[in-house]
Amino acid sequence: MSLRAFTLSDLIDRNAALFPDRAAFLFDDHSITHAAYAARTARLAGGLAAAGVGTGDRIVVVAPNGPAFVDLFGAAARLGAILVPVNVRLSAEEVAYVIADVAPRVLVAAPALHALAGGEPPAGVLGLTLGDAQGAWSPFGALYGAAADAPAADYDDDAGLLIVHTAAVGGRPRGALLSHRGLLSASVQAGQVWRLGPDDVNVGVLPLFHTAGIGLMLAAQHAGGATLVLTRFDPDTLVERIDAVRGSLIGTFPPMLAAVVDAASRAGRSLSSLRVATGIDVPDTIARFQAACPSADFWAAYGQTETSGMVSMSPFSERPGSAGRPTALNVVAIVDETDQPVAAGGTGEILVRGPMVFRGYWGCDADTAVTLRDGWHHTGDRGRVDADGYLWYAGRSPAKELIKPGGENVYPAEVERTLREHPDVADAVVFGVPDPQWGEAVKAVCIVRGGSMPDPDAVIEFVGQRIARYKKPKHIVFVDEMPQASSGGVDRAAVKAAHGG
Repeated sequence: MSLRAFTLSDLIDRNAALFPDRAAFLFDDHSITHAAYAARTARLAGGLAAAGVGTGDRIVVVAPNGPAFVDLFGAAARLGAILVPVNVRLSAEEVAYVIADVAPRVLVAAPALHALAGGEPPAGVLGLTLGDAQGAWSPFGALYGAAADAPAADYDDDAGLLIVHTAAVGGRPRGALLSHRGLLSASVQAGQVWRLGPDDVNVGVLPLFHTAGIGLMLAAQHAGGATLVLTRFDPDTLVERIDAVRGSLIGTFPPMLAAVVDAASRAGRSLSSLRVATGIDVPDTIARFQAACPSADFWAAYGQTETSGMVSMSPFSERPGSAGRPTALNVVAIVDETDQPVAAGGTGEILVRGPMVFRGYWGCDADTAVTLRDGWHHTGDRGRVDADGYLWYAGRSPAKELIKPGGENVYPAEVERTLREHPDVADAVVFGVPDPQWGEAVKAVCIVRGGSMPDPDAVIEFVGQRIARYKKPKHIVFVDEMPQASSGGVDRAAVKAAHGG
């Protein structure tokens, strides 16, 4: 370990020494202290080491939030291994792509998700199930019985800790490699801004296969606090649990926050312990939340998986509609199409520099070189910075257009590729449209092949059977032709303008 390194493993050991008897994680029926968490992760790391896992090896996890997930996070850090959490809402084909992409040493899956994980582990990969032994799957719990705990491995804090697949810009996802340094930089600055301490409890309702869920967990952990780990979102149960554990921090995606406000109203609960809420939502819902929960601030923010967390944040009420001001450990710049700085207040691409920037896309050196060129991370997002330093998000660049239904990332190219596989679809343009429940919805405009009009519901279901169901179009329109751009190809802007984009 280098002289100036500080890793997640160091953080876990520090918490065990400073806050041994305080809860680190709260579950439905039990809790784990910081001291117990350090012991559990060391013992699990010993079992993984005995199974041949070492520094740089990948551990793929196909499982919901739970004790095994958080233990694996800490054990991977102790070994210098890389955890690859998989979005369990993906299709089996998409999960197979992620597994093949990272070539893991270990594949961990919940029993109900064995089929999603491919039915059985690939040849040469140790398959571990969170249940009883089944076929080629060995019991995960047996790893805790290792003969010895694993000592912390010797690696630098710029080494990879997570691979999170995102940005299917060209039709296939890319794995963003996030480092210890990046993730812990994100957590320490969030803790400082929100004044988190050992008494704080993160209400972990967001899935841990998302950077947002992991980041909030790490922010609480860095402060010596706790995370309530929830396996599913049920608003009525959630408001009871918030009061029971005195939850102070929560992150949500639409329509979660509105459901929490409604559930609290039904139960007559004020959720007075909440101090901080953050995420994505519409102004009306944020206003309802602030009125129902005056003890809390809703924090607007901007960030990406590639930035390990939020690079700007401020209370929504300070500058409604903005994404907050740049955080302490990030430099944010706005440039034009030639990467030259734009005039103050002008709109251009958002660039980021600092310790939170990811190491690159796994196995995609060319994409990494383009994205991280000239000493900056080129986000592919557009925005402007006003005279007071607030960042205003202005959408994705045309090449990296993004749709976010309920906080999930949907890239048009991936949906378009799937639509073109349908025998009755010759071409397709996909874009986002406003949706009152989910924030945005996926809309597709398709050119009919051969003149026969297909059944819209059948085409939508065709997509839902091949990629994650949250990516399938909610709205679909069939046309005989689409406007062409002067440079060749479909004029996407004209299609969107004509069909409500």
